[in-house]
Amino acid sequence: MSEQTITLPISGMTCANCALNIERGVKKLEGIKQTSVNFAAEEAMVSFDPKSIQFQDIFKRIHDSGYTVPTAESEFPVTGMTCANCAMNIERALNKKVLGVVNASVNFATERVSVEYVPTVSTMEEIISAIKKAGYGAVPPEDVSDAEDAEQLARQAEIKDQTQKFIVGVVFALPLFAISMLRDFNLIGMWSHAPWMNWLFLLLAT
Repeated sequence: MSEQTITLPISGMTCANCALNIERGVKKLEGIKQTSVNFAAEEAMVSFDPKSIQFQDIFKRIHDSGYTVPTAESEFPVTGMTCANCAMNIERALNKKVLGVVNASVNFATERVSVEYVPTVSTMEEIISAIKKAGYGAVPPEDVSDAEDAEQLARQAEIKDQTQKFIVGVVFALPLFAISMLRDFNLIGMWSHAPWMNWLFLLLAT
């Protein structure tokens, strides 16, 4: 397969320029064929040459640009490992061969694998299948977070963060506005015209 196309959910965009920033950033990567970011749908469609670039590189570029691709995480037992090289084999099988896996780490001592992946690109079934194809066994997690909820949880976290920033902004903006208005109408003492008041305004504004 010379070209692959994936659709990634994107969190953190606040305007159409954010979509353009992501497009420009991803297009600079070697091996990218086409990139289109839909601000309204909050998703990016990326076509790339898997021989020239890894999925993790695309994921990292989006995050480095200041935006988020929602992921899910799961940890579960693996069987059949006899040495540390076995753990490395499983990691390579997941990180290199399963599209959508952001990072896979295997602990040989505890015989467990931890996987972070984008649920809209890869599924738990594909992850389990890759482990088995590598020659090992895997015990599917019984309490894996629903992949469908990963994006929703990430968006809820983003909304909470934006709300907190708004509240902090209001807390500092209100006294700035009130003092400024009272001073302009000479409703407070001459102290309000002191030079240090300008520094106070600057502090509240920032």
